[in-house]
Amino acid sequence: MPNKLTFENLLDAGVHFGHLKRKWNPSMAPYIFMEKNGIHIIDLHKTMAKLDEASSAMKQIAKSGRKILFVATKKQAKDIVSEKIKAVNMPYVTERWPGGMLTNFPTIRKAVKKMTSIDKMATDGTFDTLSKREKLQVMRQRAKLEKMLGSIADLTRLPAAMFIVDVSKEYIAVREANRLNIPVFAMVDTNSNPNDVDFPIPANDDASKSIALIIDYVAASIEEGLSERKMEKEKEASAKDKKAKEEKAARKKAATAEDDEDMEEEVVEKKRSISVDDDDDLDDLGTKGKAKKAPAKKPSAKRRDD
Repeated sequence: MPNKLTFENLLDAGVHFGHLKRKWNPSMAPYIFMEKNGIHIIDLHKTMAKLDEASSAMKQIAKSGRKILFVATKKQAKDIVSEKIKAVNMPYVTERWPGGMLTNFPTIRKAVKKMTSIDKMATDGTFDTLSKREKLQVMRQRAKLEKMLGSIADLTRLPAAMFIVDVSKEYIAVREANRLNIPVFAMVDTNSNPNDVDFPIPANDDASKSIALIIDYVAASIEEGLSERKMEKEKEASAKDKKAKEEKAARKKAATAEDDEDMEEEVVEKKRSISVDDDDDLDDLGTKGKAKKAPAKKPSAKRRDD
């Protein structure tokens, strides 16, 4: 896990400040510590516990190689989210949420493909065949698509989870995620409903310091999950190489053993053939000896007849 947050860090960032008492959502009662000067104070004990829970869950998602979509269209959070989340290579939306981005994802992908096709036109020379007015129109379209969808160009399928800053402002995104059963992590202030999200983090979602602190912590958890995934892949690759080397050595050993057996068989066959040849030679010598001795008996037979 990233460096543990302390109470001092949370207090300095103003994470404990909620909204005015009259604007509160009763569902946030378990996360409210007290009310002071008409403003609700968030219980930082619960903030830390929920933040750790959410961070560990996001770490596991990142470790599995899936994507987490960050949504923060409010002015205070735009730059913070785009800077921190781009570093961990996760998709994010900091401009207006395009309605139907999740529920009508294929159409959004078509728009992203349109953007890539315009880029291709610029590189393959098709752009030069267009008139000046057509070029201007295409470039305007490209700039608009880049502004709205440039940060999700690498999102080829639905995200595994979503992280939202200010649930009340991004209610459309929350509804789409709930409809598709996508887990939602969110910074929830005292005027929001924590029941709409799966992993609520009670915190001040209006102060830029508070948003930066939470996003930093979450981004560090994701980065840790990605680094663990990379290490596991390297271990798997080294294990595969080792296994392949062992198999190769075993095959070589088996081949050598077979060659030795073949050589032994050849030697045995040669010995057999040599012994057979020797036997044949002995037989030949024996028959020749008999053939030589046979004519010597004939004269003695004639003598007897005489």
